[in-house]
Amino acid sequence: MSPISLLRRSRICFLALTRPLSFQICYYSSTSSFELEADLSHPIYVIWGSNTGVGKTLVSAGLASSVLATPNSKFSYLKPVQTGFPQDSDSRFVYRKVSEIFSHRKYGFALVASNHALKASVPAAEVIASASVDNEEGNVVSGFRDLCCYEERRVLCSGSNVEASELVCKTIYGWKEAISPHLAAEMEGAVVDDSLLRESLQRCLGVCSGQGSLGRKQRLWSVVETAGGVASPGPMGTLQCDLYRPFRFPAILVGDGRLGGISGTISAYETLKLRGYDVVAIILEDQGLANDIPLLSYLRNRVEVLVLPRVPQDLSDNLLEWFDKSQKIFSSLQEIMLAAYSERIKQLHDMPKKAGNVFWWPFTQHKLVPKEIVTVIDSRCGENFAIHKVRNSQDTGVIAQQFDACASWWTQGPDATLQIELARDMGYATARFGHVMFPENVYEPALRCAELLLEGVGRGWASRTFFSDNGSTSIEIALKMAFRKFSADHGIYMDSVGGKSEKRCPEFKVLALKGSYHGDTLGAMEAQAPSSYTGFLQQPWYSGRGFFLDPPTASISNGVWNITIPEVLQLGPQKLEAATFSSCKELFYEERACSDLAGCYLWYISEKLSQFSKSEESALIAALIIEPVIQGAGGMDLIDPLFQRILVSECRSLKVPVIFDEVFTGFWRLGAESAAEILGCVPDIACYAKLMTGGIVPFAATLATNAVFDAFKGDSKLMALLHGHSYSGHAMGCTAAAKAIEWFRNPSTNFNLTPEGRRLIELWDNKLVLEISSHSSVQRVVALGTLCAIELKAGDDAGYSSLCASSLVQNLRKDGVYMRPLGNVIYLMCGPCTSTESCNHALRKVYQRIRDDFSQESCNKSDSRRSHE
Repeated sequence: MSPISLLRRSRICFLALTRPLSFQICYYSSTSSFELEADLSHPIYVIWGSNTGVGKTLVSAGLASSVLATPNSKFSYLKPVQTGFPQDSDSRFVYRKVSEIFSHRKYGFALVASNHALKASVPAAEVIASASVDNEEGNVVSGFRDLCCYEERRVLCSGSNVEASELVCKTIYGWKEAISPHLAAEMEGAVVDDSLLRESLQRCLGVCSGQGSLGRKQRLWSVVETAGGVASPGPMGTLQCDLYRPFRFPAILVGDGRLGGISGTISAYETLKLRGYDVVAIILEDQGLANDIPLLSYLRNRVEVLVLPRVPQDLSDNLLEWFDKSQKIFSSLQEIMLAAYSERIKQLHDMPKKAGNVFWWPFTQHKLVPKEIVTVIDSRCGENFAIHKVRNSQDTGVIAQQFDACASWWTQGPDATLQIELARDMGYATARFGHVMFPENVYEPALRCAELLLEGVGRGWASRTFFSDNGSTSIEIALKMAFRKFSADHGIYMDSVGGKSEKRCPEFKVLALKGSYHGDTLGAMEAQAPSSYTGFLQQPWYSGRGFFLDPPTASISNGVWNITIPEVLQLGPQKLEAATFSSCKELFYEERACSDLAGCYLWYISEKLSQFSKSEESALIAALIIEPVIQGAGGMDLIDPLFQRILVSECRSLKVPVIFDEVFTGFWRLGAESAAEILGCVPDIACYAKLMTGGIVPFAATLATNAVFDAFKGDSKLMALLHGHSYSGHAMGCTAAAKAIEWFRNPSTNFNLTPEGRRLIELWDNKLVLEISSHSSVQRVVALGTLCAIELKAGDDAGYSSLCASSLVQNLRKDGVYMRPLGNVIYLMCGPCTSTESCNHALRKVYQRIRDDFSQESCNKSDSRRSHE
């Protein structure tokens, strides 16, 4: 007989109430999961099963009896999902069996044990005839009734010791039918939302971690037992390994000692590891097949494997002798769990100091980063970090959720589901291919990725894909492509064999915009205007091989979209009046091509190009490179799309190749798959990275037209594009990119797509955005696609070096919103699949902090104070 059968022989209804339920959960909310917290003040573990019927509840009971064998201990057992209720009640089994064990072993102190049932479906509640159930219709919410089911027993000691241990068992949600939770929930009309189930679990853990009912501080343990196997569905159909993932509690896996159990146990273990769980130990019943030996061989001592005695088959056996035989095993399990818990706490506390001693963080002034503000990231789940938060050095802390509002340097886009899909597919690619070199080879992931790129972001203009390893190097490649195409179009070919020319080669420069940023490699930096990133302290070799135009920008100020026109454009033949728009859409209207502003832009661009040709006799503009629509690192500036369209058109007329740097703007970042779609014109060459793989692994692509590709054809290898990387077209990157591209553009996986599927819905509450733009401390706001940027008024201290947003950012991190500012510009960035609720929940927190904490005066004082530190 299986252990689960032994549990079911104790099917009985609850006893009548002995006292009212200490608390009830009646809270229903759609609050984002990034407010969940996991308390680290005591060990909290989840008991998983490799299958149903492997004895999870026996392990829970044995562990509880081991912990409670020490006086003044408290053990909290939680069963979030229980089917077959109330006849089957695992919490009641643990409550009764531990009480019996305690009485049997005659400890010299007392045990106070209790069992609670909080909510049940209406059919399950109706079975509990003797329990107090409020039958009013108003008490039925989503098919559940609040229960007041509580039972308690005291196992008294025979000696004079007044110390006692405490056992608290709880069933949070129960369904009548003894079937899979998702089927029972549907059948009984009682479906509980995943987020509500997690909130309910957190509330129960919070109540259990408080002072015990005995009125003294106790040594506390908490265990959460799942239903069925690791991948069994929860009430909404979500696999339980995904349902509880936001908590990432460490795991105890109850393996299967039966025939076929080795495979099932390994599969369960791999499923948990794939989702980022720490499996501390595997424990299984001895069925005489020595399943532990091959498990240990497979695990290579990474995880302890414990073996329990075989469970008696006699239905009349009360299992007390079995628990006695298993006592040492459960004591060992307890020690392993406690050691793992202690090591985790120590590591979390030690990491900030260690990091400060060994890391050289990018874009960071280390003198301004005390260890107290270092963020310790335990994991991420979808859009959220799980970070370690402490109040003081003695505090063990909590693992709290933070919304990753900078999308981890603009790379992240996956929700929690896509994150798992990417992990699975990348694991498959690694197992199948490892790494293979790319030239003259083809393999499935690379081919699929290239096809998706050309039919997606390259649709209608690109015919070739060149893979590289990151955004900056994709820019280097694009510049090489553009210069060759320009050379071909203007007859500036060098000797294709010897690499020499009889004539002196002209100097090639790029046409670019002030405030642009194209990466940190040397060539990419040469293609951008002077900035904080290119000064002598950062790049002594920088010469700025470009001609840089001063672009007009658009933003919201005081509730209105308007164009900010540089002074140089005011010198044109026409007097310009302020241009305002009621919506962002109006900025992109094609009809603007006939406006006076369009004529002014054309005059300015033509005048500047003419000035360049007169002043640079030995140099040629051989490429235009722009970040379409939004310049990211330059301060999240929205360039007037009319200006960029005219600029592209003028370059085309001069046969100057056009490069779009879409490393930041590509793949739905601005609300469409490509920023070129929004801008309304296409490039000759474009660069993509970051969101292309969902940000999960470094990877980049440079797309080009067939005409650009043909410029590299010839009889000599020296005519080819002699550029590449060891990891060009690597299988993991191609696989991740293919998955992410398909996921983001599929309405069945990305619910933010509009019905026609070419745009994202508005993710930011427009009313709130306009309200923020009207605040006295806000200079401007840009909200487009997944981006919402806010420039704070900072007086003379504005710019990348400004520290005025530092305290604001630190307070927002305390609020659960992780930010990293660009000087006095703060921004929120979500993924293409992030819900509008999550976006605006974070945006409201930002606005609240701006109203409460920020003013230009305090900003200036902060900068002044920090400058003297």
